[in-house]
Amino acid sequence: MTSTWSNAWTCPFCPLLCSTGGAQPGPQGLACRRAASGLARFTDQPSAAQPSVAGQPAPLTAAVAEAARLLQASRQPLFGGLATDVAGARALYPLACATGAICDVAAGTPLFESLRVQQDKGGFTTTLAEVSERADLLLIVTPDADDAPSDYVRDLLDRCAHRTPTVLRLAELAGAADLFDTLALLAALVAGRSAVKARAPQALLALAEQLQAAHYAVLVYETGRLPPHGGLLIEALQRVVATLNQRTRAAALGLGGGDGAYTVNQVFTWLSGLPLRSRAAPGGLEHEPLRFATDRLLAGGAVDALLWISSFGPLPVPRAAQGLPRIVLGHPDQAAEGDDVFIPVSTPGVGSRGHLFRTDGSVLLPLQPLYEDTLPTVAAVLRDIHQALSAATPEAAR
Repeated sequence: MTSTWSNAWTCPFCPLLCSTGGAQPGPQGLACRRAASGLARFTDQPSAAQPSVAGQPAPLTAAVAEAARLLQASRQPLFGGLATDVAGARALYPLACATGAICDVAAGTPLFESLRVQQDKGGFTTTLAEVSERADLLLIVTPDADDAPSDYVRDLLDRCAHRTPTVLRLAELAGAADLFDTLALLAALVAGRSAVKARAPQALLALAEQLQAAHYAVLVYETGRLPPHGGLLIEALQRVVATLNQRTRAAALGLGGGDGAYTVNQVFTWLSGLPLRSRAAPGGLEHEPLRFATDRLLAGGAVDALLWISSFGPLPVPRAAQGLPRIVLGHPDQAAEGDDVFIPVSTPGVGSRGHLFRTDGSVLLPLQPLYEDTLPTVAAVLRDIHQALSAATPEAAR
């Protein structure tokens, strides 16, 4: 890009929300592959992408009107993807209430595996700053010992490089053992249950001792890399952490919630008191974290229209949504084939301002644009759709 860059720029392309400080961000010379990949989709000029209706170019007003018509005709719409920022989420919520839509992010299942543990059991969490400045032992929990450290983990370790804490990988210590069994055994060892010591591998015995001796241990996992029923692993992690906190300090840190997933969930929670996978039904708000999963709804034919949002990059519409009326508010590179309505939208942090929550949930960071985009924001389009829907059905405005 050759546009005028902000002196301090926060990257919107991952939930760690790293800042460049005073450096000039750009596709060249960046250590982060996600930032380089995300920025490479943009040129030095704002996008010339245009809305379309039924595959044909159309004015924005016509696309908005058709989107409102499709939502008005729907008896049970699904709002999915939801890759947007705080302003987009705030505009999405009243539209969801007006239409009785079910809302779920693209990576909803991994997100809710972690969230349900917090709902059911509670837990100890921490922040990136705490990990960077205070943790002296990091235990990285991944399903496979052969898995290379992800970009998320590498970035997290880079934040700690000035202190060089001890970094261990559970899968390497456990070898070929089942990860569920390994964590259950580790929790028992940390709790000091002598009955399990005789059958525990020496590596796990040593790990339990290291965790007990650490001043501040942090158990790190990625929501997107959890196996099926990964919530059980998080529960085991939290048992280890709870035991350690009886004598020292420990916490768990889940890395995930990118593409605005964590942000939209935060916004819906503070506006309604309930997280995503909820809807405003005739009898009041309903929260069904299993039944309202995108994949399950589409596979079961439980919805009759889809509003899909993907402002940070192309986010493919699920194959199971073929045949449904589809409204897509997407990145200009998003393939629009088969969409009844496609409206290209600005990317927060590139063409427009915005705010996102970081993965640890403790910080809401502002996004500075690299240039002033000609594309509308997700929030602006959603407000226009809501206004058009309210004009057609006055009860939707209430």
